[in-house]
Amino acid sequence: MPVISFANQKGGVGKTTTAVNVAAALGAAGKKVLLVDADPQGSTTSGVGLAKKGLAGSSYDLLIGRSTPAGSVRAAGFSGLFIIPSNLELAAAELELPTLDDREYLLKNALDEIKGRFDYVIIDCPPSLGLLTINALTASDFVIVPMQCEFYALEGLTQLMTSVRNVKKLYNPSLTVGGIVVTMYNAQLNLTKQVVEELRRYYPDKLFDTFIPRSVKLSEAPGYGMPVIYYDHLSPGAKAYTALAAEIDGRLG
Repeated sequence: MPVISFANQKGGVGKTTTAVNVAAALGAAGKKVLLVDADPQGSTTSGVGLAKKGLAGSSYDLLIGRSTPAGSVRAAGFSGLFIIPSNLELAAAELELPTLDDREYLLKNALDEIKGRFDYVIIDCPPSLGLLTINALTASDFVIVPMQCEFYALEGLTQLMTSVRNVKKLYNPSLTVGGIVVTMYNAQLNLTKQVVEELRRYYPDKLFDTFIPRSVKLSEAPGYGMPVIYYDHLSPGAKAYTALAAEIDGRLG
């Protein structure tokens, strides 16, 4: 039962979109999946149609001990998919967690109690390398990096890999980079081709074969509170995430 963090310290790279849609595709394929929203923006939570206001049993409640692990899990309304939701309250955790004992292990300790009930636990990290992301990486077996095809993203990838090595050394010796996902792919752009060539050169064994294309349906689906495979299962984005989920299941499952 792998725990997988989707992480990138750069925003706008399709991290949340990838976490939500991979989780939904795994659920649709018959897996039982827990999606953990560890981002104060709560985009994963709204992406499966849950209201962020007035949440009880959120990831913030879980981290500070106000909610039990089992009490934080709720059905997401899609096949095989469950969620621990989040909202802006979680932003306070970055200030409160440093005062707590074992602050890097809070999420791991909570998930250890319930992860055996699921085939996959997928964590959507915030777009930063703070204590929330450290908690997610410490709790994970694998980290998957969604990455947009631009050179600034390549620079950020190097920084993220350094952070992963630090977490592995300090808190989680079993943490492994499960792969890199190319998002917002446009085969017509020379820059896209150049970035993919660089990834193949430096991370040949980490790059997933499935590339996620730019897609209007992918952008629209969160507004309806639905993963794209439920919003439009015939769209290029839905087909790509179904293929990626199968690839992740084959590689990490």
